[in-house]
Amino acid sequence: MMSQTLATSFGVGKSRNMHDLPNRPSIAALDKWHCFLSAWPSACTSDAATSVLVPNGSYLLTRVVFSGQYKNTVTFQIDGTLVAPTEYGTDNWITFDGVSGVTILGSTPDGQGAGLWACKNAGKSCPSGAASLKFTNSREVLISRLTSMNSQMFHIDIHDCENVNVQGVQVTASRDSPNTDGIHVTGSTSVNISRAIIKTGDDCISIGPGTTNLWIENISCGPGHGIR
Repeated sequence: MMSQTLATSFGVGKSRNMHDLPNRPSIAALDKWHCFLSAWPSACTSDAATSVLVPNGSYLLTRVVFSGQYKNTVTFQIDGTLVAPTEYGTDNWITFDGVSGVTILGSTPDGQGAGLWACKNAGKSCPSGAASLKFTNSREVLISRLTSMNSQMFHIDIHDCENVNVQGVQVTASRDSPNTDGIHVTGSTSVNISRAIIKTGDDCISIGPGTTNLWIENISCGPGHGIR
């Protein structure tokens, strides 16, 4: 099957490979999600399997939601670091809602959660915080080789999903970071988690109500509260 690669999230149109991308500053603001989202409609309407490429570098990314059905599979190849806003609230940072056939390869999302952790640890009135990467009402999802750091709350949140594979991920946060579960699964079925290294201040993997057919193997856990 023919596939295409989209680099429209960086304003350079369609590209067959990453060498067509121009040089960028080390930290680039992604124009309040508009540039990053511009690749999504093209991917949704493509008759061929599609890849969205994010090259090396650090990129400031405000809260974003990818949603909707599409004609074929979509792969996000993320070679750079995505940096969250320092403000904290209750909205999740990067959300995939109602999607099917999405693969995320690589990526280093930095949730910049230290400010919220300090607020909570000081006993102040603080919002719950944002999950760095959340999947809701989705199926046939693969998350591989992702390195998540400093999430405000859950690093990877899988809610009401089916057939999700999480493999070869690394998750890190300070040992005194509250509510920073590495992977949280709730209301989902047929979820496989393998070959993960998880070091946080809360559960390595937390299992919520309504979860069935969950397989976990080859997990390095600690510091943290284990798998429960």
